[in-house]
Amino acid sequence: MYIAMNRFKVAPGAETEFEELWMSRDSHLKDVPGFVEFHLLRGPQKDDHVLYSSHTIWADRAAFEGWTKSEAFRAAHRNAGGGTRSLYLGHPEFEGFEVIQTVK
Repeated sequence: MYIAMNRFKVAPGAETEFEELWMSRDSHLKDVPGFVEFHLLRGPQKDDHVLYSSHTIWADRAAFEGWTKSEAFRAAHRNAGGGTRSLYLGHPEFEGFEVIQTVK
C-alpha cells in the first residue's frame, strides 16, 4: 500500500470555505485503478493557520504515480488554486509513504 498526503496551512477564518471547496469538488478518484480510499483531515489550529491534510490510500506507489499522469488527475486539479490562493499560507506540502505495517 501507498499513502499520499498533502498538508495545507489554511488561513484563520477560511476553514469553512476550504472545507466546502473540497466537499463539493469531483475528485475523479472512484474509477482510478489502484485507488483505495480518501480522507480530508482537519488538524490543530495554530495562531496563524489551521492544518489540513488530504490523505489518499493506494494499492501501491505505481497506482498513485499512474493517477498523477492520468486525465482524471488533470480534471480533478483543473481549477486548483483558481481564486482560492487567499485560503492558503504557502503551497501544499506533499508527503508519500510506503506502508510497512498494517494492524486491523
